[in-house]
Amino acid sequence: MATTSHTGLTELRVRIDKLRGYLDLESKEVELSVLEKESGNPDLWNDQDKAQALLKKITSLKKTIGAWNELSTSCDDLSELYEMAKSEPDSQELFDNVEEDYKALLKRVDEMEFRRMLSGPDDACAAVLTLHPGAGGTEAHDWANMLLRMYKRFLEREGMDFKVIDVQEGEEAGISSATIEIKDEYAYGFLRSEIGVHRLVRISPFDANARRHTSFCAVYLYPEHDEIEFEINPADIRVDVYRSSGAGGQYINKTDSAVRMTHIPTGIVASCQTERSQIQNRATALKMLTTMVAEHYRQEEEAKRDARLAEKKKVEWGSQIRSYVLQPYQLVKDLRTNEETSDTTGVLDGKIKPFINAYLLSQAQAETEQK
Repeated sequence: MATTSHTGLTELRVRIDKLRGYLDLESKEVELSVLEKESGNPDLWNDQDKAQALLKKITSLKKTIGAWNELSTSCDDLSELYEMAKSEPDSQELFDNVEEDYKALLKRVDEMEFRRMLSGPDDACAAVLTLHPGAGGTEAHDWANMLLRMYKRFLEREGMDFKVIDVQEGEEAGISSATIEIKDEYAYGFLRSEIGVHRLVRISPFDANARRHTSFCAVYLYPEHDEIEFEINPADIRVDVYRSSGAGGQYINKTDSAVRMTHIPTGIVASCQTERSQIQNRATALKMLTTMVAEHYRQEEEAKRDARLAEKKKVEWGSQIRSYVLQPYQLVKDLRTNEETSDTTGVLDGKIKPFINAYLLSQAQAETEQK
């Protein structure tokens, strides 16, 4: 349990000062100054996209710098309050207030230290998450639907801005694919722990003999950049229009407005059925497809540089990153970090943050060891 003391506050001050260096705030302050001068240029709004991107960057920099400044000021104020409490004879109530504020500040510092682990080239991006059931037939389709709900519940718990762009229903149950757009800054860095194959073991509700089945579902994540320096040749795209279906109620337009785009050279598919018109669905699908194809080619280039990445994993035994066992015992275990819990119900209800934290911490430690 956190305990306020002169030593505790001193250590917290040191951590906050280190964060300033980790976050490279000096460079960010210089960049912010330059961008703010650019924003005053009256010709800026001649290019709406460039102007919006610049303002978004300014907002992001201000948010990071402001968050650190708030931590620093709060620590200084708390230190003064602590000294004041020590000098007053009847100051238990004041000490209690200091203790409460100290715990809150400690939590905020922990969160900012966690955020600094998201320092990869794409970590600050919004993201597109897709689900694709693997081996297992109806079982796998149902498992994909369970994972879709898990991620929706997680994003709701975290207060993240997301939208389910497309859901394709399975023939008998569950779903055959789903796409979620997560618009928050750092969504990609936060969720890259989920990339890979998720394995489910349970007594099948679709098996009259109540036998145990194993199912797989692949989770892919794509960074969504504000400006994608990549264009798809229109001749390489096949466009199919179909009637919207699936969950959505009044938000699904039950006309032939849903759009599916297939990039013929790679076979990558992007669909959208949640917008109000076919034109909007086309625009969203093209945006998703461009993001996914650009990432596909980027990873292909990386694979050429690193032979270990060249062999694509199949959605089957031996390639899973996390195992969810519901019978004969209950256990969710990440096979990369060994993080585990028996609270399978909680995990499937979106309580996956411990797995995300453990993965990011292991990656940060590995990077530190390599330096």
